[in-house]
Amino acid sequence: QVQLVESGGGLVQPGGSLRLSCVASGFTFRNGMYNMRWYRQAPEKAREWVAGIVTVAGVTKYADSVEGRCTISRDIAKNTVYLRLNDLKPEDTALYYCNAYNPYTSNEFWGQGTQVTVSS
Repeated sequence: QVQLVESGGGLVQPGGSLRLSCVASGFTFRNGMYNMRWYRQAPEKAREWVAGIVTVAGVTKYADSVEGRCTISRDIAKNTVYLRLNDLKPEDTALYYCNAYNPYTSNEFWGQGTQVTVSS
């Protein structure tokens, strides 16, 4: 059974940084079956994709809204994916979700989310 558990959210001032973590269980990054992605959803807005990483190859991709301020990475040994957010802005305030996506079957799994609030 696949489970994704996010952590690391919180209240941060504009210009600050956070590192979000997502621990995955029920599958292993080493087998390359799932790619990992981060999404976010602000109040009254649709969920939007933020960043993605191919778990074995480490290839990354970012949304334009976070390009240059955001780094997605993974620790294969810990089966954990990270999202480092820098120079945070109030518009980054959202519930951040971890997603595991199998491109071969289109199966996907979601975590419960971790709240990021950017405010002075």
